[in-house]
Amino acid sequence: MREKFIRFMQGRNGVDQLSRFTMGVAFVSIILAIFAGSGSLIGSLLDTLGLLAIIYTYYRILSKDLSKRYQENQKYLQMTEKLRRRFQREKNMMQQRKTHHIYTCPGCGQKIRVPRGKGKIEIDCPKCHTKFVKNS
Repeated sequence: MREKFIRFMQGRNGVDQLSRFTMGVAFVSIILAIFAGSGSLIGSLLDTLGLLAIIYTYYRILSKDLSKRYQENQKYLQMTEKLRRRFQREKNMMQQRKTHHIYTCPGCGQKIRVPRGKGKIEIDCPKCHTKFVKNS
């Protein structure tokens, strides 16, 4: 059975970032439709949006036009690049907070990473060379 599925999916687009996003939109809209009530106009619209997003997602996943799906995915990635980069930067900073303090230079706003547990230290900003004292 698994081999049949693998043979079926050969030459098809598969799951990429845009299809993951559209599936997430479908899931959220269906959940919101449940809370809005399927009898109301908003609930019906959200249900329809969710169904259309699921259909579009499966169309993208099963599509054999790889170049067109690739271009769509690249355009989506370009549009969301700044947002994804910001979330990645914040995630990285949260991981570093376990071992380092992150201070902001009062002169230029540059973020400076200092190891934890060093006591009272004088920090020299590498960008503007402002000196300031902090407890790490």
